[in-house]
Amino acid sequence: MPRRQTVPRLWLMTDERQGDALWAALERLPRRSGVVFRHYGLPAAERRLLFDAVRAVCRRRALVLIAAGGPLSGSRGSHRRRGRGLVTWPAHNLREIRAAERAGAHAIFLSPVHPTRSHPGRKALGERRFTLLARRTALPVIALGGMDGKKFARLRGAYGWAGIDAWD
Repeated sequence: MPRRQTVPRLWLMTDERQGDALWAALERLPRRSGVVFRHYGLPAAERRLLFDAVRAVCRRRALVLIAAGGPLSGSRGSHRRRGRGLVTWPAHNLREIRAAERAGAHAIFLSPVHPTRSHPGRKALGERRFTLLARRTALPVIALGGMDGKKFARLRGAYGWAGIDAWD
C-alpha cells in the first residue's frame, strides 16, 4: 500500500442490481470514500467499459477505487486478491480473518452484520458477534451487510462501514 494511502472509512460495493442508481450513489459518497467495483456477471468487455466510466467519476470525486474479481488496470488496489496498492479482503468468521491477515490485506470487510438483500436467508453475525470478531485482529475492520450510518454509530470495533443499498 502506498505510504500516504489510508484506508477509507466509508465504502460503496458496486452491484449489478444498482443499474443506473450506481451513478447517484457515486455522487453521494463523501470525498475520499472507497468503491469496490464488482459487477462480476458482466462480459469482460462490458465490465471494462463500466469500470472505466466508474473510474472517471472516482477520479473527479477523489474516491478510492479498487477492483474485485480480477485485476483491472487503473484500479488503486484489489479486493480478495493480493496485488499492488490497497488490498481488502472479505471475511465472515475468524478463520477468514486469519486468511486475510496471511494474505497481507490492509483492511477486512466483515459481513454480514445485519440481514441483507444481497444474501437473502444468510444468517447475520449480529452486532455482538461482529464486535467479538473485529477485536480479534489489528487490521481495520469494515462492517458490511445491512449497514447505514445509524447502525455504524452504535457498532463497536468497526473502523468503517460499507453498503450497496445505503447509498441509493
